[in-house]
Amino acid sequence: MTLNIPNILTLLRLILIPFFLVFYYLPWQYAYMTAAGIFVLASFTDALDGYLARRLNQTTPFGAFLDPVVDKVMVASALVVLVQSYEGSIWMTIAAIIMIGREIVISALREWMAELGKRSSVAVSWIGKFKTAAQMMAITGLITHYNEWVINVSMVMLYVATALTLWSMLVYLKAAWKDLVAHG
Repeated sequence: MTLNIPNILTLLRLILIPFFLVFYYLPWQYAYMTAAGIFVLASFTDALDGYLARRLNQTTPFGAFLDPVVDKVMVASALVVLVQSYEGSIWMTIAAIIMIGREIVISALREWMAELGKRSSVAVSWIGKFKTAAQMMAITGLITHYNEWVINVSMVMLYVATALTLWSMLVYLKAAWKDLVAHG
């Protein structure tokens, strides 16, 4: 394992997940805002570690493995606590299931394509980047529980992120479709 700046940022993001969860559930006036701040910090490190890995030429197999795993655990953790907090919202639950399910499907697809030597055909696309940005903004707003306006805007962003989630999944599946059919 090479400990360079991008990998340290990824490990920091992993360490932030339990702090996010603890602060989210603390019976304290500023718990939600603190949890949202931790989530924003973790989201920022997600963008920064990839940028630095490429910019400083510090990509490693360890980072390539750990970064997407930590991203998925971070987002899934946030979605699970939000589903619990907004327990009356079937739409929140559906969005969370779609987002988590897509991550599982695409992770499996990328692993399978890598076995075929074609991982680059399912590399991250611009739709995936927009999906991630919309998802992070929506989740952050929902974590804050700030006011009804912020919650409503965040719910709309969550639905936009859900639509982008489905769209990006279809793009990845389309890119791999010939191999799926040929080797299926």
